[in-house]
Amino acid sequence: MADNSQWTPELSRRWDQGIARYPDPAVEVLDPRFRAYRIGNAAVERLYTGARWAEGPVWFGDMRSLVFSDIPNNRILRYCEVTGEVTLFRQPSNYSNGNTRDGQGRLVSCEHLTRRITRTEHDGRVTVLLDSFDGKPLNAPNDVVVHSDGSVWFTDPGYGILMNYEGERAEAELPTRVYRLDTATGVATVAVEDMVKPNGLCFSPDESRLYIADSGISHDPGAPGHIRVFEVVDGHRLRGGEVFADMSPGFADGMRTDRDGNLWSSRAWAGPGTDGVYCFTPRGELIGRILLPEPCANLCFGGVKKNRLFMTCSQSLYSLYVEAIGSQRP
Repeated sequence: MADNSQWTPELSRRWDQGIARYPDPAVEVLDPRFRAYRIGNAAVERLYTGARWAEGPVWFGDMRSLVFSDIPNNRILRYCEVTGEVTLFRQPSNYSNGNTRDGQGRLVSCEHLTRRITRTEHDGRVTVLLDSFDGKPLNAPNDVVVHSDGSVWFTDPGYGILMNYEGERAEAELPTRVYRLDTATGVATVAVEDMVKPNGLCFSPDESRLYIADSGISHDPGAPGHIRVFEVVDGHRLRGGEVFADMSPGFADGMRTDRDGNLWSSRAWAGPGTDGVYCFTPRGELIGRILLPEPCANLCFGGVKKNRLFMTCSQSLYSLYVEAIGSQRP
């Protein structure tokens, strides 16, 4: 990774005034291919601050809004793109973490406190999709994606039961795993069980690949801090699992792909001047990065044209317009 020891937030903008110099030096071109996605007169914007650990951003185009979790405050917030206001979407949220939408536009969430995956119906009712496996409670589901066939894939590293701050302390009764839930039958199967702390995950645009971050280094300095890539076989099982990118000494958390197949991944806890969002080609080549003043937990594409990158970073919500188009549905 490129050395950026001279970077400070002050070189990019006065955060107290929201002023940035164009082109924003926080948006770094590390390979000429990234120039196609960087906009010279677009800067990183801080949209909101006041969270304790912001996570799980998901775009609702029909509401022109972004919904995101504030885990320790036990709430979900809503940013309105039209007015710029941030309002309360749900509280309590059961310390929800990752969020996504299914093919019908319903909110699917990972809840730490109740250790379950839920779906919010169009009328507001909450349906429990899964809260146990083999008769034992899940650890604390972390992040979630929905396949075009309706199946729900989620990680269960158990961060929500490590302490009371983001859930409720408890002993894990299951290994740390990635699961696939067939929502038509209610049957869950183990997709991956050889990761220390499976965390963020996302499909490639054609769903032939599933990227999964292992943030085990956050629990043990000798554990992995990388992203792995799996081949999706028949939409039901995974094969392979090669290391796609090594993010140590920090680690990747949430991630998304764009329509060109590039992977945009958060990077956290690597230290000032390195935390932010990193953009990789489908071959795992680092071509650009967005440096942020806070550890980045998760991200998603949104806006009218799906070309606005929203980034949840510890206490704040940021955004940046790019020339990439998000591949997520709906």
